[in-house]
Amino acid sequence: MDLDKKQLEQQYAQIKGMGLYLDMSRGRPGPDVVDLVNEMLTLPANNYKTSNNIDCRNYGILDGIPEIKKLFAPMLECSEEELIIGGNSSLQLMYDTIVRAMLLGTGGGSLPWHSQKPKFLCPVPGYDRHFAICESLSIEMINIPTDENGPNMDMVEELVASDKSIKGIWCVPMYANPTGIVYSDETVRRMAKLKPAADDFRIFWDNAYCIHHLTDNPPVLLNILDECKKAGNPDMVYVFASTSKISFPGGGIAMLGASKTNADYIRKHMGCQTIGSDKLNQLRHVQFFKDYDGVKAHMELIRKVLQPKFEAVLDVLSSELNSELGEWHVPQGGYFISFNGKPGTAKRIVELCKEAGVVLTGAGATFPYLNDPEDRNIRIAPTFPTVEELRQAMEIFCISVKLATI
Repeated sequence: MDLDKKQLEQQYAQIKGMGLYLDMSRGRPGPDVVDLVNEMLTLPANNYKTSNNIDCRNYGILDGIPEIKKLFAPMLECSEEELIIGGNSSLQLMYDTIVRAMLLGTGGGSLPWHSQKPKFLCPVPGYDRHFAICESLSIEMINIPTDENGPNMDMVEELVASDKSIKGIWCVPMYANPTGIVYSDETVRRMAKLKPAADDFRIFWDNAYCIHHLTDNPPVLLNILDECKKAGNPDMVYVFASTSKISFPGGGIAMLGASKTNADYIRKHMGCQTIGSDKLNQLRHVQFFKDYDGVKAHMELIRKVLQPKFEAVLDVLSSELNSELGEWHVPQGGYFISFNGKPGTAKRIVELCKEAGVVLTGAGATFPYLNDPEDRNIRIAPTFPTVEELRQAMEIFCISVKLATI
């Protein structure tokens, strides 16, 4: 692709002079998605009691009312006794789970992680908030490269088998953040069959986008809880999800699935931490969605909103750039598009975009310690702006890519 630097600089200066401000720094639902659940603001309506006659306005029920467990157990593909309902944030459940392990161990007489200088495996590019948890707790992070099947399992198997200080691995197995990949059946089975040197090693399976499909025939992810049971490792995995991008981001439902042994251990310590999460919010979700078919029907409404946004981003990328300037994936679901520019260009692209009024996730954020060794990965979040705003933002992005590459 022939690039005229002078012409590009003129185009960039013209756009910069427009005084735009478009924030694409996080994967936030737009008002058009949140509006779909506004009826929740009128719920619960009149009836505040659960099926077992507990008044949701009062104390009680530590880990979720029966109705909410029945509603969301199919989403995590676990039994209701294996499901713990938290507050509104799955990230908080992840943080609490790691802090509990750091201070108290994982149960069964295991030692607290903090006494063992713990390490975590981090598939990259990955989710910046996972990495922030580890960094805040002084847990050393080890990069694991990924491909279209998921993490490099040869590397994962070798590392966990040889180093007992490796206590966990972060995984976003369905429409990974930011790459959009879905772990292959082989990857899930090999993950479940790991033979770690540490008997308190845990897989943190953040299935945040498990029902966020963008196609009519979405891929199917193997059930990691079932695979771990088959492999004789039932306690090796924690599964997390939430409705933060389905209902209200600040008022959703967070959930954790685990073996009964793990779930009971977590409940034991939750009892010292809280008397229970917001049961009225749980009842509100039950009354709105009614059953899991209702959740799936609602996801179709969300897809109709998000699909044109992803198509707009991909359309501009494909019309303005080619493989000489970068590469990107076409996701089948999830919340992001991962762009890889030429080595050494990501920070400059993000800087140019910001100066022209488009705020992106910081370059390097998709790697531990904010350090992208090749300085090339950028996470694009199409979900919040309108289609028109996205096209405008991506024109700026593509000009910035061209200028940074020159």
